[in-house]
Amino acid sequence: MKIASLFLSLLVLAAPLRAQPLPGDSVYHLQASTQAADGQPVAWSSLRGQPRVVSMFYTNCHLMCPLIIENAKSLQKQLTSAERKRLGVVMVSLDPARDTPSAMQDVARRHRVPDGWRFLTPAADDVRAIASVLDVRYRFRDDGSINHTSVLVLLDADGRVRARSEVTGAAADPQFLTQVKALLAGP
Repeated sequence: MKIASLFLSLLVLAAPLRAQPLPGDSVYHLQASTQAADGQPVAWSSLRGQPRVVSMFYTNCHLMCPLIIENAKSLQKQLTSAERKRLGVVMVSLDPARDTPSAMQDVARRHRVPDGWRFLTPAADDVRAIASVLDVRYRFRDDGSINHTSVLVLLDADGRVRARSEVTGAAADPQFLTQVKALLAGP
């Protein structure tokens, strides 16, 4: 009986922590649905709770999108083991029509991304909204390619944008790395 009482007390104390309102500038206010590379649904707001580096890409890209992935890998390699555990990496599709779960898995496999990365495909109606909250501009071209902002966005655990890094090559931006480390060192 005492154990049950203690458990109930812990639940009551923990409830306010889960129910903390989102800050006004959180990207997680957006009600968007996505699908993980394993085919399971993932609510955009469920990403709350961990600092994350987020980017948008598409699997049929052969120029900038591979660089975005390699840049994020480069960033992650420069973190300590403890920092890597605290930082989530999320790649969000710009092209839900072609970026099926198998296409997302194939890209992850080809690029040998570390365990724990999430590849998400938004519902077609949610792509523009997610791009908007991340300040990613894009447009489809006649040849099927997509012109888009090539950027890594650092979000804190509550989904506030803390830093951005324009991707121009495979190597991580040292200033962005410093900003990631500073966020991870905080409370």
